[in-house]
Amino acid sequence: MPKTAATLPSAADPSRWKALVFIALAQLMVVLDATIVNIALPSAQTDLGISDGNRQWVITAYALAFGGLLLFGGRIADKWGRKNAFVVGLIGFALASALGGAANGEAMMLGARALQGAFGALLAPAALSLLAVMFTDAKERAKAFGIYGAIAGGGGAVGLILGGFLTEYLNWRWTFFVNIPFAIVAAVGAWMVIREPAGSRNRAPLDIPGVVLSTTGLVALVYGFTRAESAGWSDAVTVAMFIASAALLAAFVFVESKVKSPLLPLRVLLERNRGGVYLSLGLAVIAMFGLFLFLTYYLQVVKGFSPVKTGFAFLPMIAGMILGSTQIGARLMTRVAPRLLMGPGFLVAAAGMLLLTQLEVGSSYPALILPAQLLLGLGMGTAFMPAMSLSTHGVDPADAGVASAMVNTSQQVGGAIGTALLNTIAASATTAYLTDHAAEAAAGGAAAQLVQAQAMVEGYASAIWWAVGILAASAAIALTLINTGRPGAGDPVASGSGSGSAEDAGIKVPVIAH
Repeated sequence: MPKTAATLPSAADPSRWKALVFIALAQLMVVLDATIVNIALPSAQTDLGISDGNRQWVITAYALAFGGLLLFGGRIADKWGRKNAFVVGLIGFALASALGGAANGEAMMLGARALQGAFGALLAPAALSLLAVMFTDAKERAKAFGIYGAIAGGGGAVGLILGGFLTEYLNWRWTFFVNIPFAIVAAVGAWMVIREPAGSRNRAPLDIPGVVLSTTGLVALVYGFTRAESAGWSDAVTVAMFIASAALLAAFVFVESKVKSPLLPLRVLLERNRGGVYLSLGLAVIAMFGLFLFLTYYLQVVKGFSPVKTGFAFLPMIAGMILGSTQIGARLMTRVAPRLLMGPGFLVAAAGMLLLTQLEVGSSYPALILPAQLLLGLGMGTAFMPAMSLSTHGVDPADAGVASAMVNTSQQVGGAIGTALLNTIAASATTAYLTDHAAEAAAGGAAAQLVQAQAMVEGYASAIWWAVGILAASAAIALTLINTGRPGAGDPVASGSGSGSAEDAGIKVPVIAH
């Protein structure tokens, strides 16, 4: 296959490390927003008069817009230019955040959250794909994605700390306003220092049927899981959403196999290494999102921690993620194959999760929760870094945006599934425990309160057992499907079938400098 402008090596951008600062800042803002609003939601609900039935839409409106529009946002970044998409996404996210902070009612709040999700769907894939096209040297790529992976993995926990501080000492509105300085600094900095490599845009016409089918299919899927959490898995609307999603996404795959310029070229999905990353990472996020939810409730409701103290209680996990990503993952990525970081990383995280199955009402934070969080952080940080890098490694630069969108989509859908699935399992176990101890619960007083707390913890432990199994499955998928060698050792990406070169599989591989 003759080399094109997109596949030829280019001189390293002298501003790439400055650009990484602003890309990382933007990624931190997006990841923070996923959890920071959770802490502020009770206060915002009271101030704005949002009903209990509608409060979930403050979270769901963001998730639907973000998850549904990611593939579209990724292709817009490929077509329009990743720097342009990145800056517009930042400005739009800042304006939507200002609207949310100034909200005077339910409708204004929900609209602002949907707008945040829409601009986030433009911003997130543009950020990841900028890294993919700017860092091609194997060692530099490892360092850059180590930083990015640490932020992607630990930012959610940082959001819990920041959300607790802002809500407790200022006002819930600041959980929105805090995004504005992040966005302005990142946008100005990105505009000044990012130089997108020439020849990396995808000028093909936009696949409108693909946009419609993928967006509606993903919205139906995310909404189905979100509704299942509150209305149950057998609810008619929940079932209808899952059926509609399956039909729409099947139609999307059929259309993408036929059109000349697909929104999501199937070669991006079918290459076994990227497919392995999307699947294993999506499963791992199911476990992580469920854990954030359970630990937050356990610490605040069962142990009586304040929002700020709860946020600080997550610090060991953040430290573990940073250490695993920047010190273990980044240092070993150029020396060992990615699967030998991802598989063991997920298993170490599973070991941390296994410790948490021993949760009891009186469990000691230093003796149980702290070491469990360290193991979780180390494992996920070590696995996240090569996963983020491999998600775009070896892809045609013109497809970098949509490949980046796929890794974000797998995380978004995984988060929706994790919250709904594990919360349902926990609720069922809690109900079963209360049924078995109905007499004690009916006695009233301290005994009844203790039974309630024990029932909640029983539910959390039951769901965490499932999370252990899910992380073990992530490890098995990573070790089985991902077969590329370490960066710089021969072809950077194996073919979809596991044999032959990447170019035989129809994948243009950027030349990696050694």
